[in-house]
Amino acid sequence: MVDITPLVAQGVQIIHGYGDGKFRIGEVSHTGPLLVRAENTQPWDVSVDVAIAELDLATLGPILDAEQTYDILLIGTGTKQVFLPPALRSRIREKGPVAEVMDTGAACRTFNLLLAEGRQVAAALLPVE
Repeated sequence: MVDITPLVAQGVQIIHGYGDGKFRIGEVSHTGPLLVRAENTQPWDVSVDVAIAELDLATLGPILDAEQTYDILLIGTGTKQVFLPPALRSRIREKGPVAEVMDTGAACRTFNLLLAEGRQVAAALLPVE
C-alpha cells in the first residue's frame, strides 16, 4: 500500500477526514463548522446551514484579524460550491488573503496540498453530512 499522506513539517496539522457533520484533524475529531490553520483548529461561530451571503468579515475575524497572516483563505461551502458575493471577496482581499471558495471536500484536500507546499493557508469549513 502506498501512503499518500502529504509530508508536512512537524507540528502542522492536516485534515485526515470529513463527513457525517464531523472533521478529523490531526488525531482529533471535531463537529460542526471550523476555522482551520496549520497550527490550530477552532469552532467557527456560524450556523451549519448558513447562507454564504450571510458571511461577513466579522464571522471570519478569527482568521482575518490573527497575528499570523495567510496568503489563501479556503472557504468550504458544504456539499456544493457556492460563490461569495464580489464585495465580500474584495473586503477579504483587503485584509490580506485571497479567498478561494469550493465545496468542503475540495477545500480539505486543497488545504492539505497547500500545507505540503509550505504555503500560508487557512480554511473556513462548513461540515458535510
